[in-house]
Amino acid sequence: MSFRLTYATMYNPPEAMHERFEAALARVEAALGARHPLFVAGADRDAAQHAERHAPFDTALQLGEFALADRADVDAAMAAAHAAYPAWRAAPIAERARLLRRVGELLEERVYEIAAAMVLEVGKNRMEALGETQETVDFFHHYADDFESHAGYAHVLPDDPIEGFASHNASVMRPYGAWVVIAPFNFPLALAGGPVAAALVTGNTVVLKGASDTPWSGRLLADCIRDAGLPPGVFNYLSGSGREIGEALVQHPLTAGITFTGSVAVGRQLMQQMAGGAYPRPCIAEMGGKNPCIVTEHADLDRAAAGIVRSAYGMGGQKCSALSRLYVHERVADALIGRLQAQIAAIRIGDPRRREHWLGPVVNAAAYDNYQRHLDALRSGGASLLAGGARIGAGSEGRAVLARGYYVEPVLAEAPLAHPLWQHEMFLPILMLHRYRDREEAMRLANNTSMGLTAGFFGGAEEVAWFHDRIEAGVTYANRPQGSTTGAWPGYQPFGGWKGSGSTGKAIASFYYLAQYLREQSRTVVE
Repeated sequence: MSFRLTYATMYNPPEAMHERFEAALARVEAALGARHPLFVAGADRDAAQHAERHAPFDTALQLGEFALADRADVDAAMAAAHAAYPAWRAAPIAERARLLRRVGELLEERVYEIAAAMVLEVGKNRMEALGETQETVDFFHHYADDFESHAGYAHVLPDDPIEGFASHNASVMRPYGAWVVIAPFNFPLALAGGPVAAALVTGNTVVLKGASDTPWSGRLLADCIRDAGLPPGVFNYLSGSGREIGEALVQHPLTAGITFTGSVAVGRQLMQQMAGGAYPRPCIAEMGGKNPCIVTEHADLDRAAAGIVRSAYGMGGQKCSALSRLYVHERVADALIGRLQAQIAAIRIGDPRRREHWLGPVVNAAAYDNYQRHLDALRSGGASLLAGGARIGAGSEGRAVLARGYYVEPVLAEAPLAHPLWQHEMFLPILMLHRYRDREEAMRLANNTSMGLTAGFFGGAEEVAWFHDRIEAGVTYANRPQGSTTGAWPGYQPFGGWKGSGSTGKAIASFYYLAQYLREQSRTVVE
């Protein structure tokens, strides 16, 4: 197919894509219930305990049994990564890049099966799952290309001006060692595969820990890395409790660096831990977002409504880039609200395996309960619910078929500015709205957050520069109907946050990302 799938192009795919997905889904479902081990030192490793995992859209559907790593497994994985590090570091850049590209090729060959598993495990719709799998493919190719283009970040410097000697100088970048990657549930393949590819191509070895809710996706990535022929111990995969296994990995004496994607609170805790000990160790923390969108009186409201709905409610708002704060000029607020209400009412909610359903469930019972808690807080805090506001279950007329899943309605709420949820990342399909009079007021409100990941804008062409000059966010989108705050793709939009949304100020898949997995060594040789 000539069609190129990205998050910006997923809205009108060819029919063949659906046909291939349906066939892959049938194959994957026929094999449900299997036991999935860890992957350590180039081989499967069974665990002392396993946990059953069930689909979030139907809690009666068992996906399989997944290994629960313990501290002995952590020690084994870290020891394997540490032992494999010297040879992998010494491998030629071209060889590491070749193997990483082979991982990407295998992911692409299995794109439909992996996406089907993600629909079952995460509850995202098929296009989101296919997009994430293809994004992971692109990470492996992008980082291999990028590292080769920089020639390993080695630079020859001028000789010292010393008479009677030849004093040669160079700056080289060297990897750190055994690198830990801790992935989130919402993008369990891309936000595992991206940092894994970056760490590996730069010469580090890796121990990946998947999220507790989504261990299957990480195991499927491990299968591709195994089948690509990487040497034993270069990559290792663990699944289990974030609190126990994640903590053990961060504290482990062989951990040379860490990449974490998740909440601000956990990210800051990990940063403090990595800064302690015998010496500081690098911590790349990609954290949360409380992302705003400003709509001026000059905006194309149809374009704005499309971008707002896609970013606020796509995947149930369970994206760090999801839109959660909407500031609309009072002159166009009613007109925009009407358009949003119509689009929200048209959203098809249900089993994400079905093509017609755009919105599946939230990920687990905790998220389902949090939805009700936040709705209660909105109502008691003086907010007006303009759309949605119910958990969908057996008590909802005509929707008993959804009773076994964690389904909720998308919410649009007009709330007082004093409401505390303006500052809280809910990670749910809840969008809060405020009408403003002056655009400087809107910008002040948009920047009134400790986070700064993504931000959107809809207005006149002459206003875009004003938005970009003043907004405090690492990823910005202006007049983008494909997603007002979501949809970055490797090679097109680097993705990273300001303020509390990121620890480094460097974005994923940017010009500056790979260097974070390396440390500089200045070399002088006198002849």
